Amino acid sequence: MDASAITALDYSRLGPPEGTRVAIVGGCGGIGRALVNACLETGLKVAVLDLPSSLQRHAPPETCLQHAIDATDEESVNAAFGSVADAWGGLDVMVNLCGFTNEFEPVANMTAATWDEITNGNLRSAFLCARAALPLLKTSERGAIINTASGLAYKGLPGTAPYGAAKAGVIALSKSLANENAPDIRVNVIAPGAVDTAFLRGGTSRTGDDENHATHIDTERYADATPMKRLAVTDDVVAPILFLSGDAARFITGQVIHINGGGYMP
Repeated sequence: MDASAITALDYSRLGPPEGTRVAIVGGCGGIGRALVNACLETGLKVAVLDLPSSLQRHAPPETCLQHAIDATDEESVNAAFGSVADAWGGLDVMVNLCGFTNEFEPVANMTAATWDEITNGNLRSAFLCARAALPLLKTSERGAIINTASGLAYKGLPGTAPYGAAKAGVIALSKSLANENAPDIRVNVIAPGAVDTAFLRGGTSRTGDDENHATHIDTERYADATPMKRLAVTDDVVAPILFLSGDAARFITGQVIHINGGGYMP
């Protein structure tokens, strides 16, 4: 591309321009709901794809498209993105927030079923959603995928092997997608540390219970060990997602953005 043909940036708006079509997988979770609200507040068109129970428990605003999805099931994923194609004819951004882990458990005590459940819920889901989204994103002039990993993909902490391995796989998948689909579609990854949501307390869309679980970590100790001396809140994650979705990040692809207050510095 001739550099002289690149349009000037609007520095007053570092996120996507108004009217951008954004599909959010896992849009009913803590980060997802905050992202949906931020997208709507900035004039974006939003499709929320999540489990039926999640859509019922945390119903998206009426202005959103919504479709039930089991992100580990190929037929369900294809149907959900097919509904987006039917409604919009294409897509500009796909944000995949899908993922979960169970109680921390060492590999020596882990069943193969537990391993498969966690890796499928994080890595297989990322593959299926990316594959289904690609044809829609190819219709856009600013196609982008933002996948979600974790610092645990790098740290290898005890009890987190399937989750960390799956999130490392999400990173590798995203880098391959970035190379395979450039320059038409950018693919990047966010890797949050601990975020103060129900997920941190063991709640997930799968359990149907957002709050009544023990925390996976000692939050006070975690915050004290973090240079910024606190946990992340949802807005700390939403803002980088919007940045990566917009024209201000048009020359960024295949990258991992760590959002952890300095708790991990690769």
